[in-house]
Amino acid sequence: MLNIGGGEVVLLVLLALLVLGPSRLPTYAALLAQNVRRLRDLAEGAKSQIRTEMGPAFDDVDWRQLDPRQYDPRRIVREALATPSDTPRAGSSGGPTVQHATAGSTAVGPGSAARPSAATVPAFDPARPTPFDLEAT
Repeated sequence: MLNIGGGEVVLLVLLALLVLGPSRLPTYAALLAQNVRRLRDLAEGAKSQIRTEMGPAFDDVDWRQLDPRQYDPRRIVREALATPSDTPRAGSSGGPTVQHATAGSTAVGPGSAARPSAATVPAFDPARPTPFDLEAT
């Protein structure tokens, strides 16, 4: 929940009194309370619906782990930079390969047993044309 001290609440009430005026303040305070109750009921309804749909697995979830306030972007970037990459860099040998259709291959119908010939080439080579699938429709 929000952690607002007593000084901040007094400052917010005084600011609302100046902006809204003493005649409209009770109306807006009641409207705010009504909207807060409606929002709380909506959140409880969503929580009960999730609990119903998930069943017993709902109690096994560690909700503190999913709290977005725990994520520190600096820590995430630091850990990502410290972890060695498993993927090879562009231009290195032994990288992932992609099947490219060769110029002599023909399209194959759905009932045909023949397969088009394909050459295995590096995943990215700027000198080669963009790969395409002859069987795609």
